[in-house]
Amino acid sequence: MNPNLEKVLTRGVEHVIERDHLAAALASKKKLRVKLGIDPTSPELHLGHTVVLRKLRQFQDLGHKAVLIIGDFTAMIGDPSGQADRRKVLTESEIKKNFARYLAQAGKVIDVKKTEVRKNSEWHKKRGLAALLALARAVSIQQVLKRDDFEKRLARGSEISVLEILYPLLQGYDSVMVKADVELGGTDQTFNLLMGRRVQRYFKMKEQDVLTVPLIEGTDGMRKMSKSYGNTIAITATPQDMFGKLMTVPDLLINKYFTALTDVEVPRNLGPRNQKLLLAETVVKAYHSAAAAEKARAEWERVFSKKEVPQEMEELPILKNEPLDATGLVVRALKISKSDAWRLIKNPGTVWLNNKNLTDPRAPVGANLKDGDILRIGKRHFFKIKIE
Repeated sequence: MNPNLEKVLTRGVEHVIERDHLAAALASKKKLRVKLGIDPTSPELHLGHTVVLRKLRQFQDLGHKAVLIIGDFTAMIGDPSGQADRRKVLTESEIKKNFARYLAQAGKVIDVKKTEVRKNSEWHKKRGLAALLALARAVSIQQVLKRDDFEKRLARGSEISVLEILYPLLQGYDSVMVKADVELGGTDQTFNLLMGRRVQRYFKMKEQDVLTVPLIEGTDGMRKMSKSYGNTIAITATPQDMFGKLMTVPDLLINKYFTALTDVEVPRNLGPRNQKLLLAETVVKAYHSAAAAEKARAEWERVFSKKEVPQEMEELPILKNEPLDATGLVVRALKISKSDAWRLIKNPGTVWLNNKNLTDPRAPVGANLKDGDILRIGKRHFFKIKIE
């Protein structure tokens, strides 16, 4: 098989259904319609989202038609995939705000100009109750309740709304409306992607092939990358922030990150630190530029290897003689809760004001602050005090 075709089917891929059929379709040079659905549940995309976007781009580079479904209608229901409880329902206003940022960010990975972008409200809002009832006949309640998320919630006695039961059907119907030949998604979407095949079959259509990609763990190395866990690396992050966060990724994730987030093979002749330096530089280059990646690497090595203060720091405005204690200062800098700030300060060696380690959350600091003082929190957060 052509190496580029083999890469689409194997690199960063968890499962392919039906693999032989999809391999034959790719080899035939038929132009396939490759669907990816994204519900705009957040205004920011992170590197976890780019794993499947990169796979969509690979199909684009082979000449296939990328079809990006913006689930503005299904987002009002909430995808139950991976949810231990009912997901918060978004308003139309929230969805529109999130969608406004999605395309610009997705455009850092896929070629938006060559992408067919559709909102599933186009058909779901117009079709009415009769169409919904017809769609509901495509699957039984028993088949829907077989999904792992629902089985666990039923066992715990947690509620499952009728809307959540309808969600995979509605997503499956998207595949009917755009005549998808292939659908992509994370492994947590497997049930929904297979439902697309079932719904297409119900409507006498050829069933789409399904390709799933792995979910990557976040910077904590334990849970999937998710904003709700605070372990994400946003693709809109500054080069320095993106580089720094990638350098904190546990060594066990180096191979997975190289495979899922880059086209670079892991250099076996390098140790973990140098492998991560190459990984961070490669990813920053993809979302910013080669010059930005080089500068971010130099800054990281200067600050973390040579223990120097960054050349560029965020200014932290403080009123002259403002009555701030150490907790208030950390809250102001990181925009976190008082309890979180308290825990940081109580952890020795975490919070520094110039060369003094702050360990007392109640210690008064405001009256003694001077223009140009340096607040450091952890290894990555530096602030220059600006007295106003």
